[in-house]
Amino acid sequence: MLISVMINRLKTLHLNIMQDLGHESTENNSTQEEESLTIEQAIANLSHEELGHRYYAAWWLGRFRVNEQGAVDALILALNDESDRTEEGGYPLRRNAARALGKLGDKRAVSALIECLDCADVYVREAAAQSLEQLGDERCVPVLIKLLEGGLEVAQFVPGKPYLVQPYDAILEALGSLKATVAIPFVQPFVEHFVPKVRYAAFRAMYQLTGENSYGQRLIEALKGNDLTLRRTALMDLGAIGYLPGAKAIAETFAENSLKLIALKGVLEYQLTDTSDFNLSESAIEVMELMDYLL
Repeated sequence: MLISVMINRLKTLHLNIMQDLGHESTENNSTQEEESLTIEQAIANLSHEELGHRYYAAWWLGRFRVNEQGAVDALILALNDESDRTEEGGYPLRRNAARALGKLGDKRAVSALIECLDCADVYVREAAAQSLEQLGDERCVPVLIKLLEGGLEVAQFVPGKPYLVQPYDAILEALGSLKATVAIPFVQPFVEHFVPKVRYAAFRAMYQLTGENSYGQRLIEALKGNDLTLRRTALMDLGAIGYLPGAKAIAETFAENSLKLIALKGVLEYQLTDTSDFNLSESAIEVMELMDYLL
């Protein structure tokens, strides 16, 4: 199977699986009729009198990667929305707008997303951190580091809530992807956090920041756990860092083949850097053979 064909096939699979796992916002989208919109309608709907239309429009613009100036401007404006509030004080529209801006790839959104890291809604902060990671702009690094201050002592659950005081996994992943080596002293303590997903995010980030194999090996160990959700997380983390020594363990993990393929795709892409279809390394061939077996 040609590499280009395999990668394109897996990109489609990746998008579908990420939506199924909740990486696309589906809080209300599943109940919103899948109406056909034009780009102009979607942008206009961001200021619609009905909040549901605004929420859906923000999701729609991100889902279909509408990278037009009018869409970006309207989504940035939506980051300051005060009308769409939950009973607990959350900002649903801001969350969807922040998620969408990461998908559109326009760095004009960076400053506004950095401001969102100070929002009272933890899910807005999470979406902003994820989108800043996608945009790859280092201006956010000092603010992300500040959110890690206090280390493990501060990184506790909000009293009476199912979430931590900060979206630590998203923050750690962003710092790792941004190669923010200045953050190492702040990231390292989180490899001992009591929440597994936070630990995994710290392993992932520390591998990206230091290149030390011990962190990749700890993610491989996580693939042996009893919790399927955590095995899925470890799979995605190994794929994100392109950890070649984990390829065989990924293929043998008790999890969906679709997820294992996505993780192996991440590993393969690291092996294909500066490599043509006609000059494959032995390692790349081995990963492709594992993928072929799973397809």
